[in-house]
Amino acid sequence: MTFRMNFLRTPSGNCFAGNDRLFVRSAERNAPSIIKLAKSYAPKTGKALEIASGSGQHVVQLAGVLPGLTWQPSDISNIQMASINLWIKEARLANIKPPILLDATNPGWSSETCNQDFILVVNLLHLISFNDTKVMIEELSKALAFGGRLMLCGPFMRDGKLTSDGDVHFHQCLRKSNVFLGYKDDVSILRLLDNFGLILVSTEKMPANNLAFVAEKLNE
Repeated sequence: MTFRMNFLRTPSGNCFAGNDRLFVRSAERNAPSIIKLAKSYAPKTGKALEIASGSGQHVVQLAGVLPGLTWQPSDISNIQMASINLWIKEARLANIKPPILLDATNPGWSSETCNQDFILVVNLLHLISFNDTKVMIEELSKALAFGGRLMLCGPFMRDGKLTSDGDVHFHQCLRKSNVFLGYKDDVSILRLLDNFGLILVSTEKMPANNLAFVAEKLNE
């Protein structure tokens, strides 16, 4: 990965809930809308992979409401891996696997996690470069099974434009930290999905001016 902003090192709302278990306020706020969307578009059974699981708050809630899916959390940070393990231990759900270290911007990772029926990516694309985004979406397509679905959630430009003062401020902060970071354009993301054989199922408006793209792999 060329660069990924690590918000564990900034005053972004992360805190420790006990031992190494992290509690992220924004993740808790986002959870209901993500769960609602996943219940609408995810398959009822099969294999599910979450990219950049972070604290682990989302995956345990999703595993609880979608028990027919076997969930595989992942992240690139040992701190977050420890947190995910603690959330899993507390949840005591049989359909969550131990987290794996996975950098989704590295070419070739899909060969180790293939035939996924559902893949979820939340709040990651603005923290990586556009080149890394291209690599990731190509690998996501390869990791999906035929008929599998991808759900990408987060903040995006609309037709090249930032549409709120908060988005302008956040995008500028990201660009100041690294010129390759920042909001990706919705049109560019849709083009990448199409280029890598993923057919758009729906574009959904999410809280906090975010978007979610749901796409399906219809060709092997």
